[in-house]
Amino acid sequence: MYLDVALKAAEIAKEAGALLRSYYESGVAAEYKGDVDLVTVADRASEKLIGERLRAMFPDHGIYGEEGTRQALDAEYRWYVDPLDGTTNFAHGFPYFCVSMGLERRPAGLKPEEDGELVAGVIYEPLRDECFVAGKGEGAWLNGRRIHVSKTELMQESLLATGFPSVKRHENPNIHFYHQITLRTHGVRRAGAAAVDLAYTACGRLEGFWEFNLNPWDTAAGVLLVYEAGGTVTGFDGSPFKLDSREVLATNGRITAEVQAVFADLFAGRNLTPIPTPAEFREKREAAK
Repeated sequence: MYLDVALKAAEIAKEAGALLRSYYESGVAAEYKGDVDLVTVADRASEKLIGERLRAMFPDHGIYGEEGTRQALDAEYRWYVDPLDGTTNFAHGFPYFCVSMGLERRPAGLKPEEDGELVAGVIYEPLRDECFVAGKGEGAWLNGRRIHVSKTELMQESLLATGFPSVKRHENPNIHFYHQITLRTHGVRRAGAAAVDLAYTACGRLEGFWEFNLNPWDTAAGVLLVYEAGGTVTGFDGSPFKLDSREVLATNGRITAEVQAVFADLFAGRNLTPIPTPAEFREKREAAK
């Protein structure tokens, strides 16, 4: 049922992706929403196209878009739309971005602060022509092939991803998490598109992904993909994921407890390897000569 909805929405995502690809190949003007928070002509054009197509295909559905589209938010079904996840990458010509569309079912009587259920999701990478889709209870798929999370059991053998905010980075503690997780894993990637990172967790290219302060349009589609591929999504402390969660941890399920234990140590200031200052690094290097 919901997989059919996702597949229909995937055609919209592919059309929006083709539009983004044309902008990417010709270059695109960018402006700033904040100090360093970019928005491009392509973001707005993509969201406009997606909104028009969703209204035609699913006239009873609401839309909540990153670039300001707000339509029928009291409807039973609501799409969370990121028309261009990875805007900074896109504006710099770095080829890591996507279109993300996640569908939430919100039955009558649900309070505004309560989540409904995620039922369909689409993430489309136009430069790789990779389309991830998921339907609640019907699995996760990549270009028609069923996908599953990684079977890796240990954190030390895992590859994880994270992200950093585009504004007020000095107020975000994630550099400490990045440092400690890097020491305890096979590596950490920071490529700049949360939806793609979630999709890659779902298909086993990554064992996990974490980030602070994401929005529903960043996570809705990717979270369902991870669930349907057999993974888990929680808060850093194991609390249930919510669309307005300030902390998101998605993994293959096998390393969840181990990652959460490291996060608990980080918040408590326990068992942490210190980050050397540049002066300490230089002094140690000179002494080793």
